[in-house]
Amino acid sequence: MKLIFLDIDGTLTRPGENDPPESAAAAIKKAREKGNKVFLCTGRNPYMLKPLLKYGFDGMVSCAGGYVAVGTGRDEQILFDCPMTDGQRDVALKILHRSGVFCTIEAKDGAWGDENLKELLSSPRNEGAESGQPEGNSEIERWRRILVDNLGLLPMSRYDGSPIYKVVVLCLKLEQLKAAMAQLEKDFHFVIQEWKERGGIINSELINRKFDKGRGVEIIREKFGVPREDTVGFGDSMNDVEMMQAVGTSVCMGNGARALKKMADLVCPPVDENGLFRAFAELDLM
Repeated sequence: MKLIFLDIDGTLTRPGENDPPESAAAAIKKAREKGNKVFLCTGRNPYMLKPLLKYGFDGMVSCAGGYVAVGTGRDEQILFDCPMTDGQRDVALKILHRSGVFCTIEAKDGAWGDENLKELLSSPRNEGAESGQPEGNSEIERWRRILVDNLGLLPMSRYDGSPIYKVVVLCLKLEQLKAAMAQLEKDFHFVIQEWKERGGIINSELINRKFDKGRGVEIIREKFGVPREDTVGFGDSMNDVEMMQAVGTSVCMGNGARALKKMADLVCPPVDENGLFRAFAELDLM
């Protein structure tokens, strides 16, 4: 039995979408019929990944590793649940907002964003956005689609106090993050996605140092007693690094970040070129 871990945006689906290519859905079905187990391994919270569960999964590493469960629905068994404290949330937002950056916060069942986030994403400086530029940064396009298609992101003014697992940051200059990084690095790891140095939006995630996708993989692997060499991970962006390091075989999508391609054991075609199906076949997963 193999344990297969799939990132969502830019890996299983086009960024911000909730339906994988038919070939990817078929690959998942065939892999499970062969006796393998397939898990979502994503920065999305359980609410944002919920539409994908109909395609058949054996559990999830969600919130970038902050929430880990096996089974779904009534059969879900929570293995790890680690939101940040209210104090960490408040301090992080205060420091980040002081630096003039745009923030979104994610709970298990909701997400909220600064009211002027849409203006940033439509900024003329974010050139190339319509074609998915920059390469390897599926998160920017994910947030654009969340705003355009109303996939659950609410205004920060409507935040209900729910425990928060992750803060997503978008800004125009790296200098805007330096002060925040210096003050918050004790508790948080700043995952900065690849971006265009000229005119691009910088996208970063604050991930609690108590968890990451790789640790989520290890929690599930230990639950099933499966050795590391029998695990496979698929990703496309820099928040997949720890997952790639934790699995026996790492696969980067052809549309993925350059740095991730260099560290992957295999680079497969892009998500919209039947990449998952072709990689599943090459690795004899189905």
